[in-house]
Amino acid sequence: MRSLTLADVEPALRAAWSLETCDDADLADWSPAHPARGQCGASALVLHDLLGGELLLAEVLLSDGSRQGWHWWNRLPGGAEVDLTGEQFGSTEVVQRPRVIQRPPGPPRRCAAQYLRLRATGYEALGIDG
Repeated sequence: MRSLTLADVEPALRAAWSLETCDDADLADWSPAHPARGQCGASALVLHDLLGGELLLAEVLLSDGSRQGWHWWNRLPGGAEVDLTGEQFGSTEVVQRPRVIQRPPGPPRRCAAQYLRLRATGYEALGIDG
């Protein structure tokens, strides 16, 4: 496989986002006008597949302190944090401090179909067999 950079991977993943790659919990809020919504878990995993690094996970709270959900992003080798889907949150949603999550082997327990779809579409756009 050729050496990929974030500049290669980011546009391929963003172009692959769709209702079919959205987390089931966010389906009602996803639209082509708001394509990052519900894409964080699958995107973080595919970016991790391609560029390595660490997976970051944080709770997302609403302004009243109740939990909205969870947010995933990446810390690349070298330490740069990359959040491809950070724009999905509105002004009443606050991402908390992250923790590093060790990726278990195999497919994800949640949203496996969304991850596999995003991975296949992204890999195809990048010209990677996978």
